[in-house]
Amino acid sequence: MYNYSVVFEPVTEGGYNVIVPAIPEICTYGETLEEAKTMAEDAIKCFLESALQAKEPIPEDREPSIKKIAISI
Repeated sequence: MYNYSVVFEPVTEGGYNVIVPAIPEICTYGETLEEAKTMAEDAIKCFLESALQAKEPIPEDREPSIKKIAISI
């Protein structure tokens, strides 16, 4: 069992962009949060299966650090 942090970014037009900080090759999208989660799970599974088959190292999870920054102009 592998566990990865996933970032769901709301899109202005609707839906969610999805990134996996530990696996930058993964970028996907879902029209709903549930669909975005399913897309992320599928993308991670495909990536891991491919890496295991190719005997490539499996990346360790990296938790994102999200901070608000105040900017004055």
